[in-house]
Amino acid sequence: MTEVSVAKEDKAATGDLVVLDSVNKHFGALHVLQDIDLTIHRGEVVVVIGPSGSGKSTLCRTINRLETIDAGSITIDGKPLPAEGKELARLRADVGMVFQSFNLFAHKTVLENVTLGQVKVRKVDAKKAEEKARALLDRVGVGAQADKYPAQLSGGQQQRVAIARALAMDPKVMLFDEPTSALDPEMINEVLEVMKQLAEDGMTMIVVTHEMGFARSAANRVVFMADGRIVEEAAPDQFFSNPRSDRAKDFLSKILHH
Repeated sequence: MTEVSVAKEDKAATGDLVVLDSVNKHFGALHVLQDIDLTIHRGEVVVVIGPSGSGKSTLCRTINRLETIDAGSITIDGKPLPAEGKELARLRADVGMVFQSFNLFAHKTVLENVTLGQVKVRKVDAKKAEEKARALLDRVGVGAQADKYPAQLSGGQQQRVAIARALAMDPKVMLFDEPTSALDPEMINEVLEVMKQLAEDGMTMIVVTHEMGFARSAANRVVFMADGRIVEEAAPDQFFSNPRSDRAKDFLSKILHH
């Protein structure tokens, strides 16, 4: 074994699960991600916050290759992101994603939504997939809705089904891209509660959100972005009580003093 491979082995063993190294991304002339370096450790909950247009959602979407990058590298569990095909489908199973819009299959029942990926991608036996789906739907509090169609559910229920669907794949990491921003205020908490529970259970999570209460209570680390860069990262207590950068101070003064 060469020294290089030993170093790599050590890195994997220390629990670096997602590593972004000098990641850059342009949309035309717009430089949306600028030299992003970010490492997410196994079991860590990282909340990404910042003003609109700062690159938060794009960052989230590059991690499961919904957006390609122009330069730099992203590795998940020591492996570079695959470009396409079966490897990419497998990666997307390892990296669960929950979006603003619930992205459920409208013509399939809740139960079918949660079993489909298990059977198709993970090649799980249909009966086992159904058992697992029912257990997960119970876990997120919508077990009674299993035979309904998404349109028959509230937004909060649909989003919890979407979380169950991602969990059914046994992902190594879960990405949440503003999962509550399309919800009515009274539904936001029911989704955040499920996410808090996941965090307590040790799920590795990257959460883009405007919910500062969640960032304070559930995050191990807050990453603050502005203009396509990571301006600051810190533990929530430190970030909210004593942000170091002027950009973060300005952002917090606008949102926390309404």
